[in-house]
Amino acid sequence: MKNLAGLMKQASQMQKKMEEMQERLEGLDIEGTAGAGMVTLTLSGKGALKSVRIDPRLADPAETETLQDLLVAAHAEARRKMEATAAEEMQKVTGGLSLPPGMKLPF
Repeated sequence: MKNLAGLMKQASQMQKKMEEMQERLEGLDIEGTAGAGMVTLTLSGKGALKSVRIDPRLADPAETETLQDLLVAAHAEARRKMEATAAEEMQKVTGGLSLPPGMKLPF
């Protein structure tokens, strides 16, 4: 029974650390850029799109396809950065323990 109580305490501490980590992630702004900075997207640490900045030169109707491609590329970069940051934070919370394949943050 003593082991079970210790295990429950550890689980409770891990849950608290996970909640704190999620709060930290949500407060982050992660940018992705494309086209040498002509398009910049900002995501929250949970992946919500917060802002889009577009160089006025891309507002030309003839550049619509380029603009669309750059938006996708900037989002992909920001998403990669967000996932890397989340993985780094998870490593801090789990003390370096590896999670099983396919297991992601609880959001």
